[in-house]
Amino acid sequence: MSVKSKIRVLRIINRFNLGGPTYNAAYLTKYLDDKYETLLVGGAKDESEASSTYILDNLGLRPRMIENMKRSISLKDISAYNELDAIIKEFQPDIVHTHASKAGTLGRLAAIRNDVPVIVHTFHGHVFHSYFGKLKTAFYKGIERWLAARSSKIIAISEIQKDELGSIHRICSPKHISVIPLGFDLSRFAEDVEQKRLSFREKYELQKDDLAIVIVGRLVPVKNHKMFIRVVKRLIETGTKNARFFIVGDGESKGDLTKFCDEISVSYHEGKPPTEANPVCFTSWIKEVDWVYAGSDIVCLTSLNEGTPVSLIEAQAASQPIVTTRVGGIHNVVLENESAFLTESNDVDDFASKIGRLIDDEDLRKKMGKAGMSRAVTTYSYTRLCSDVDHLYSSLMKKKTKI
Repeated sequence: MSVKSKIRVLRIINRFNLGGPTYNAAYLTKYLDDKYETLLVGGAKDESEASSTYILDNLGLRPRMIENMKRSISLKDISAYNELDAIIKEFQPDIVHTHASKAGTLGRLAAIRNDVPVIVHTFHGHVFHSYFGKLKTAFYKGIERWLAARSSKIIAISEIQKDELGSIHRICSPKHISVIPLGFDLSRFAEDVEQKRLSFREKYELQKDDLAIVIVGRLVPVKNHKMFIRVVKRLIETGTKNARFFIVGDGESKGDLTKFCDEISVSYHEGKPPTEANPVCFTSWIKEVDWVYAGSDIVCLTSLNEGTPVSLIEAQAASQPIVTTRVGGIHNVVLENESAFLTESNDVDDFASKIGRLIDDEDLRKKMGKAGMSRAVTTYSYTRLCSDVDHLYSSLMKKKTKI
């Protein structure tokens, strides 16, 4: 009987859109220890999402695409499942590691059918609140519980997410969950900062005393950008004249958000520099987020639900102070009152007040930015990510060998 020279890992991700799961899967594929041979498989991004292919290209990765693995549930899922089943039969992996919900369902079903020795799933977020009604949510929980019982290990990306999965939503026992935070190459957020800042502020015609307040992410309901727009209105009403607001991203809610701006009399531009008369700029997607953060002064997040928000990790790596809602795994990502101010969801007054405090205090902005940079660099490096996953894989493979 022939012996494999390396441990084969089939890594399956929902789709290659811009976000934490793509970075996570890409860095693990590229930098995991040489004893592993990894095949990366994923679906295509939705039309409303930004492509992340440049991340893969920069790392020299050539993933196998499954065009039928889409974000929404459809009959194409059957074809996607059959493709994954065929890939497993061909590649003969020792480990199948799935990332996010669709890949987690189809990939684990195919792995279970083919008796793959080790099956691991990473929850990059979850849909157990703020997404669907009670009936649909209960249905999804039932599926996840069945799959978790047949998985070797479940990975949560924060302690809070582990508590949600294990204790609150009872997807599986907390003992069955390992916490492995995301990891990134954050070096670019500390490189050429002054040059990038000057470039960004020239592009958007910001004056020396203007403060750029940004929110970065998909324009989808769970990100709750309407709260951000309400905060903008509140700040304008309180006489904040030198703040300029940037909504960086795109998605299905774009039209709804511009309509909402019109409804509550918040003037905006699309792509053009913001002004005192039109203080909000919808920029669409910007690939060079390090350029955005370098030119910014305060970073916001208003989500109703989050796993580990990449935008806040990147903002901290760029030494930017943060104001965010207190949801999901955010408390594990930032240092409350040190690198970030936290508020309750939809508490517009408190959120606006905390932004106002930062607007008025440059020294506080610098102090919080410095604390955040230290936090991000020490906690969210890709080398730590790869080490953690290697340790988990090794322990799971040893258990299977003993059996």
